[in-house]
Amino acid sequence: MSDRPVFVIGCPRSGTTMLQLMLHSHPRMAVPPETRFLVPVYYRRRTWGDLRVAHRRRALAQWIATDRSTKFRELKLDKDDFIQQVVDAPGSLGSVFGTAFRMYADRFDKVRWGDKRPSYVKQVDMLLRLFPDAQFVHLIRDGRDCVASLKEMPWYTLDSFHAISTWAEAIDAGGKLRRTLPEDTYYELRYEDLTDDPETELKKLCHFLDEDFAPSMISPREAAVQAVPQHKVWHRNTHGEVTRSRVGSWANRLDDWEIALAEHMLGDRLESMGYEITGAPKPSKEHITACQKTMQKRKASRMRKGMRDRLNRLREPGPVAAMITSRQRALAGIPQQRSELTEPV
Repeated sequence: MSDRPVFVIGCPRSGTTMLQLMLHSHPRMAVPPETRFLVPVYYRRRTWGDLRVAHRRRALAQWIATDRSTKFRELKLDKDDFIQQVVDAPGSLGSVFGTAFRMYADRFDKVRWGDKRPSYVKQVDMLLRLFPDAQFVHLIRDGRDCVASLKEMPWYTLDSFHAISTWAEAIDAGGKLRRTLPEDTYYELRYEDLTDDPETELKKLCHFLDEDFAPSMISPREAAVQAVPQHKVWHRNTHGEVTRSRVGSWANRLDDWEIALAEHMLGDRLESMGYEITGAPKPSKEHITACQKTMQKRKASRMRKGMRDRLNRLREPGPVAAMITSRQRALAGIPQQRSELTEPV
């Protein structure tokens, strides 16, 4: 059986929390609520220095466990135990993160862990540096429904131009991953298919993950109590049965100009993913220009951030890749433990 980490990715409001709970309902897998420490620590990794040095690992673990921004508390792990296990773990950045997720899986007596954060869809390169054996599951939803849902979120403070851009970026990133990653590393499924026939879609997903299908995955309500913080009221639908009630609801939730703009800017991408467009009238020149400018600014920002990271890679303070799972240890040239000799790496 596999012990590869699994990352759920996709545009925000595409159903990734529902899929997280389905995976968490599997008897071998644990996928926690969203944390906030992996990405910021990675981009600030030079601050923590060479993590082969035990006291530097301790300092980083202390920050992860105590800083309010990290949401470590939602993992419900003992802080002191976590810090000590990080000190005892291999000396790499990925191993610090992997220790937290492994401990979360241990809470449920499970042997495999995952993580979910929609923005990871644009950060797969970073995740593969940290977890070179990772698998990625990209959940795709009709972009118009994603835009409509984003607009209604209390935490979403941007406009419709940004919402449209967000979905386009996720689809474009997924296309690149589909072309470049091995078949056993990247997998796509549509929200609409998953909610229409959960059993069939989850069986195919389990095959990709090298796991046996578990019927418990179809009704993840119990997992929602464990893995969805109560304050996230926008995820209230995850506490019920899997439903298709919101499929296509964009038609009643978006203004006419937003439908026209979404179909104009996203039409080719929508159709490539199997979504029909209505043939709405062409949007105004002002709306098109505003959306194009938003997309250009966001692209420029990503490029600047990517350039800074490429420079930082030339002066890494220490090892980045995790050395926790059997594949990770094999890739790092660490001799197999006796318990690993009967498992594929």
